[in-house]
Amino acid sequence: MNNGIYAASAGLLARTQELDLAANNLANANTGGFRGERVSFKTQMMAASQNSFTRAVSSFGVLGTSRTDFSQGNLQQTGNPLDLAIEGSGFFAVQAPNGVQYTRNGNFHLTKTGALVTAQGFPVLGDKGAITLPQGDAEIGPSGAISVDGAVAGQLKLVDFDSSVPLTSLGNAYYSAPSAAATPANKLTLRQGSLENSNINPVESAVRLIEIQRNAEMMQRALNTFHTEFNKVAAEELPRV
Repeated sequence: MNNGIYAASAGLLARTQELDLAANNLANANTGGFRGERVSFKTQMMAASQNSFTRAVSSFGVLGTSRTDFSQGNLQQTGNPLDLAIEGSGFFAVQAPNGVQYTRNGNFHLTKTGALVTAQGFPVLGDKGAITLPQGDAEIGPSGAISVDGAVAGQLKLVDFDSSVPLTSLGNAYYSAPSAAATPANKLTLRQGSLENSNINPVESAVRLIEIQRNAEMMQRALNTFHTEFNKVAAEELPRV
């Protein structure tokens, strides 16, 4: 019975953690450049038991690790010359209040002083620091070169990371990483006048969320049953002591 209680408790904890990740993915399905989190489970086998509920959860999944799925999101044309989509591997670098952060959300705009900033107001970085553009028609090439009315105006700082470098999700499609790990991105193409959508399929995510909720409910029922049986056995055995 103890094995059954442990299995149900561990399974319920894993489903609760998975539920949080799935809910966050679904909530960010419409966040530009967002990357979904995926989970992996480690299967643990418990010794066989005659108890039906123990058999039901004798093979259970314990949450192993979560990882970010950096697969490409669909590109959507907007016609806004300051909307930029990355096609390929890489990130924009921006100056957040607490340091340099990285994002694939290229929903940028100009301030009154000509500073190129994100939707949150973070300055977008170029190879010489924060980018400020003069008035005029901006053109941004596939490699991030910026010109205004035909004159060179800057170069976007586009970076990439080795797959072994851990990126920390900060929310709103922003990530942090050791600054020394960033290298110039050379496997991407910028698409001016487009934005990259998240790589989350809302329908699939909603269905998965329901499945996880049902699995969690099953584990909770099993756990309640084990507790009931444990209390029953305790009530029968304690008077004999």
